[in-house]
Amino acid sequence: MAAIAMKASRLSTQDLHSFNLYLEKNSTSLTMFTISLILGWTLYIMNRPKPVYLVDFCCYLPPSNLKVSVKKIMSHVRVIREQGMWAKTGEHDYLMDFVEKILERSGLGQETYIPEGLHCLPLEQTMAGSRKETTDVILGAVDNVLRNTGISPSDIGILVVNSSTFNPTPSLATIIVNKYKLRDNIKSLNLGGMGCSAGVIALDVAKSLLQVHRNTYALVVSTENITQNLYLGNNKSMLVTNCLFRVGGAAVLLSNMSKDRKRAKYKLVHTVRVHTGSDDRSYGCATQEDDEDGLVGVSLSKDLPMVAARTLKINIATLGPLVLPIREKLRFFVTFVRKKFFDPKIKHYMPDFKLAFEHFCIHAGGRALIDELEKNLHLSPLHVEASRMTLHRFGNTSSSSIWYELAYTEAKGRMKKGDRIWQIALGSGFKCNSSVWVALRNVKPSANNPWEDCLHKYPVEIDI
Repeated sequence: MAAIAMKASRLSTQDLHSFNLYLEKNSTSLTMFTISLILGWTLYIMNRPKPVYLVDFCCYLPPSNLKVSVKKIMSHVRVIREQGMWAKTGEHDYLMDFVEKILERSGLGQETYIPEGLHCLPLEQTMAGSRKETTDVILGAVDNVLRNTGISPSDIGILVVNSSTFNPTPSLATIIVNKYKLRDNIKSLNLGGMGCSAGVIALDVAKSLLQVHRNTYALVVSTENITQNLYLGNNKSMLVTNCLFRVGGAAVLLSNMSKDRKRAKYKLVHTVRVHTGSDDRSYGCATQEDDEDGLVGVSLSKDLPMVAARTLKINIATLGPLVLPIREKLRFFVTFVRKKFFDPKIKHYMPDFKLAFEHFCIHAGGRALIDELEKNLHLSPLHVEASRMTLHRFGNTSSSSIWYELAYTEAKGRMKKGDRIWQIALGSGFKCNSSVWVALRNVKPSANNPWEDCLHKYPVEIDI
């Protein structure tokens, strides 16, 4: 603009007259150019990706009467087996030893939560009990996020709910629509059977819908049901899920309206989804099926670690070019070329993702998963602290665990403006999904943060 102003100041009356004559002689061309310019700009404005803001999120904190320790679990299991609700395997019940060993080495603490129906004797594994557990979780989380944001339910235009193994009729999405009297034209989806990574899938679906539907809010709700999925058989691979999974859920409010940028916590930058289900080993590594006695459980195959590593590698290779600085991209490329054409024995170069992210929310699927990602991504104990503490305090809450981890980081006061967050989750199928956020301000914990009653205790040393 300064250069144009300087040039214009030197124009003479004759120059202006000549320019006027030029416009008169070429008015048609000038008009067509102007129309094309306006049309192109309009199309760009209409079709450019709309920003997606995270206004707020809330994680469900179960009531204290649902807390359970390892000692209480083992005592409960012994009573259940003595009452004949769980098949015995002989005089020396080696399965009891197996369950206790898994619990002690799992990384879970002494104050995780199991649903009300599993505290009862005899167990109440009924449809009513399962529905109550899930309803308490999702409505508790949604109540808090609506209260914190002041959003009217009638303003919500998109609803996405995910629960892998509990999908009653009417659907969980319909329960929310009915409870809050959401509008008749709401775009609602209920995702089932998609495992622990479904939370990021639900985010990605909501993001896509927010690109189509203008000026609206999207509510994403992630949970899993424990009541109906307690396995009471003797298959070791199916007993592992009993030891790890606990009650939990989260509600996330998204917006595509520019007016919400000022109060939003984060902006969604990327979502990356990888699904290797076309491979038979990936497809069968985590399967809900009958055991030899006809009891339903989730079976984990011996291929699971290999499949998880391969799927994670694909996700990282896809995400890396989007987030890594140029230097890391070049180092990776040079190593790739050397290995491909000169020395096959050279190890693959693992980019330093600490240069791309300040915070890591690794799905709290188990101690081994967190250990492996810490090792392979060269992370420090501080980077995986949120994941370890979430596993210790709340157990594996499936697709909602990444939100408990983000809530932990906020509660610790570590989230600063401009910080980048990587949420990464793995689940059956086999899938590995990532979401990348950037903090729009120094983020303080919201009201009803699930860590507010116990933050002074954490972090804790975890002895395995």
